[in-house]
Amino acid sequence: MPRVRRRHVVYAQGYDPRGLAEYYRLFRGEYRKFCALYGLTGKVGKIVNPDDRFTTHWTLDTQGEDAAGAPWRVDTTYEFLRWEDIIREDFARPAWWKTLHALGSLFNSLANGVYARVFAAHWRFGLFTLYPFVILLTNTLAAALVGGLAGGLLALVAPSVVAWLIGLAVFAAAFVVIVRKTEPLSYMLYMFDDIVSTHQFAYGQRPDWEKRFETFAGYLIEEVRASDADEFVVVGHSSGSFIAVEVVARAFARDPEFARGKHLALVTIGANLPIIGFNPSADAFRARLAALAAAADLDWVDYQSRKDVMNFYPFEPIAGHGLKPGRNPAVVPVRFRDIIAPESYPRFRWRFFRVHFQFLMANERTGSAYDYFMICCGPFRLGDRARKPAAVVAQTGHPRP
Repeated sequence: MPRVRRRHVVYAQGYDPRGLAEYYRLFRGEYRKFCALYGLTGKVGKIVNPDDRFTTHWTLDTQGEDAAGAPWRVDTTYEFLRWEDIIREDFARPAWWKTLHALGSLFNSLANGVYARVFAAHWRFGLFTLYPFVILLTNTLAAALVGGLAGGLLALVAPSVVAWLIGLAVFAAAFVVIVRKTEPLSYMLYMFDDIVSTHQFAYGQRPDWEKRFETFAGYLIEEVRASDADEFVVVGHSSGSFIAVEVVARAFARDPEFARGKHLALVTIGANLPIIGFNPSADAFRARLAALAAAADLDWVDYQSRKDVMNFYPFEPIAGHGLKPGRNPAVVPVRFRDIIAPESYPRFRWRFFRVHFQFLMANERTGSAYDYFMICCGPFRLGDRARKPAAVVAQTGHPRP
């Protein structure tokens, strides 16, 4: 198998307002764990922020030995596509606005059949998307109980109209307090922002997203054309998966030849493409999926896990959208039990957000073909890692313990 000496990785984050600082902190910490697990020498460079681009990048120098004792070294440029400024603007919207529009999105998705398709494709993801509405109902009932008690007690000593009005005011105040106190644990408003914004994009109502994704596509064309890397990898995690699809497909639409001979790869991990693609209005997105399925100058691998309730599993990204299957993507299941230490797994399996982010974190066990940092920093190409996993693991020299 051919070896990689230089790699360029472009990462598209999901709908997360924390942005660069949190992801860089996570990346550095997990990279150190990765190097320790495999006995590698690694160095992470400092953040570079170009003034005229919505990107940030840093470099990595990773060195090790293969199964035969031969040394290998990979220089990686890791580029982070930045759109957290847009996400933070969304988060600044009033809580009442988010709640009302989230309910509107829910009713629309029930009426147009999106929820029925989601539950048919992956019922656990469907339940997960209903979670914030369950929290909303719980908060409402708790506030109603407080308001009802206050109004009932006041009715013993005050006119019923006064008691009713004060009870209503107490209900409203209690609801606000409950939401504020529980939000750091429940993520209800965060998920409402995500639901509403994704729904808007599916219906062509986010020109700011469209403009930024077109900008990213322009960056990709320029960088791939100029690159001397042995492999150029675009990664999309969570809802970043549909962003990565959008960016790569838009780049091919603008210049069908830009990746010729460049070993361009697309990795979608923990993906939830149907949150866009199942909407009746998302014809343009489905057309982009179809284009990538047929793209000759692209290797697309979709990693998915049954244990992650926030991705679709099992799901065929092309056929699952009613499209004609093509050469892409290769769908590869990830068994987290194989990459998490046995003593950690019982706690790990019930921490749903932690499970979802494991796709971006260091493995705790060797011997698995899925390893995010090997994809970014290891000596083998993505296509070989996905299609020849046993050979890659054997040549890496780190079998399952």
